[in-house]
Amino acid sequence: MISLNDVLHARRLLDRHLPPTPSWSYPLLDEAAGRSVVVKHENAQPTGAFKVRGALNLLAGLDPHLPVVTYSTGNHARAVAYAARTFGIAAHVVMPAGTAEGKVRAVRALGATAVLHGGHMADAEARAEALAGELGGRLVSPGDEPAVIAGVGTAYLELFERHPDLDTVVVPVGSGTGAAAACLVAAAVAPGCRVIGVQSAAAPAAHDSWRAGSCVRRDNRTRVDGLATGRGFALPQSLLRDRLAGFVLVDDDAIDAARGVLAGTAHTQAEGAGAAALAAVLARPDLMGVRVAVILTGGNATPAELTRMTAPAITRV
Repeated sequence: MISLNDVLHARRLLDRHLPPTPSWSYPLLDEAAGRSVVVKHENAQPTGAFKVRGALNLLAGLDPHLPVVTYSTGNHARAVAYAARTFGIAAHVVMPAGTAEGKVRAVRALGATAVLHGGHMADAEARAEALAGELGGRLVSPGDEPAVIAGVGTAYLELFERHPDLDTVVVPVGSGTGAAAACLVAAAVAPGCRVIGVQSAAAPAAHDSWRAGSCVRRDNRTRVDGLATGRGFALPQSLLRDRLAGFVLVDDDAIDAARGVLAGTAHTQAEGAGAAALAAVLARPDLMGVRVAVILTGGNATPAELTRMTAPAITRV
């Protein structure tokens, strides 16, 4: 299992590559949410999302002479490409054929090979597994990698060191690495703080896996790329099972509305997954404490998401 020592080791490594990301409060956002809200700005990472922490930590320990292969619709793909370039490793990223052009170009701009295959993430995953075998490479899972979770955990060390009095941390869940890392670090350094996960109701595989106590598959119909997973991942679920305090489902429209709130009250552009934590705070205030942190996991909004920014902002009644 992963321990706090693994996270501390990851921080020593990542200190050479990434500065801490800011965490701020905004009076208008506090007013909209009816409580004190801290925003952890992982959109400030060089890849625009938190996943670069885990990718750097993982690839730092791999043989640079062997290629890595992974599958993703966006932020994990970009993170692996960035880390591979950092350590001089050849990277191949399998993406569903319908992936937004900007996300594909971002992967290729970092020097990785983008392979477009299939209509769904399950198709991309199967092709990545086969490609890793063909190339003799290392398959990198978006979820079941201890080093990835340890690297992501460094974000929560930063958060709790700066804000030790938090009641609740709300974390978007796709594969579940972020929520698993939050649970691990909170249990060690902030045991009084509750961790709540949030996922799109149109892609509830992680939520339903947590409820069932075992990994399940579910239809993936969400338009929120960062939450678009159709199955639970065993390693994150093993950490969430006993440590996650709650799990909220929100619809995609509520996520778009939360993006509007962040733009209007915190002068921040968030992608859909990045706004999901705030959507949960606004939808389920009964589950939140008075001092809440939301993890803004990424800011890589697609053109379609930018178009939907006109969704009406949520205001507190």
